[in-house]
Amino acid sequence: MNDTVILFHGIARTKKSMQRLAVFLSGNGYRVVNVGCPSTRFSISDLVDIVRPQIDAAAKEAGDGRVHFVGYSMGGLIIRAFLRNDRPPNLGRVVMVGTPNNGSEIADFLKAWPLYRKFYGPAGQQLITDQTAMTELFGTVDYELGIIAGNRTIDPVSSLIIGLRVANDGKVSVESTRLDGAAAHIVIAANHTFLPVNKTMWKQALSFLQDGRFMD
Repeated sequence: MNDTVILFHGIARTKKSMQRLAVFLSGNGYRVVNVGCPSTRFSISDLVDIVRPQIDAAAKEAGDGRVHFVGYSMGGLIIRAFLRNDRPPNLGRVVMVGTPNNGSEIADFLKAWPLYRKFYGPAGQQLITDQTAMTELFGTVDYELGIIAGNRTIDPVSSLIIGLRVANDGKVSVESTRLDGAAAHIVIAANHTFLPVNKTMWKQALSFLQDGRFMD
């Protein structure tokens, strides 16, 4: 196999958070490019401009192999924004993990708080559930997309904000991860914070990259 997988971390994380997944995918025959970006300092569109050279270089080095994308949390939004206008000619499959495609109620609740604004920066303001201003940024899904959501929470306060009867991973509701045009969607027993190191997530992501579907 000479396929490449490009990984994107979530907001306020670094590429170290995706390293164990990178090792797992490498062990299954993929060439892995683990992308890092200053996620709390810029808007999503600016972050796309920042990571574009890394994506272009990875696509060029892939040769005739396919280029897949895996994004955790806001990393999935960066992928959506990138693929809106640019894509490798050899684009493969896309996996989003715990991505707030329809925003997060937590961001709604905290967006005006000075500490939240300072810590999460411009991109943090774009994670709200009112996504009308983001339509042009993301476009529509016309690529092979699989979505993995978690439904375990360890934060009662966050769960209260999202809704006690609403399935969520402590940060993002299962419903918010859904996206029109996705080829597959699966819910696993995982918490948002620990999704990048969840071995069930690894196996499901690998299944979709290999076969275009999740395991039963």
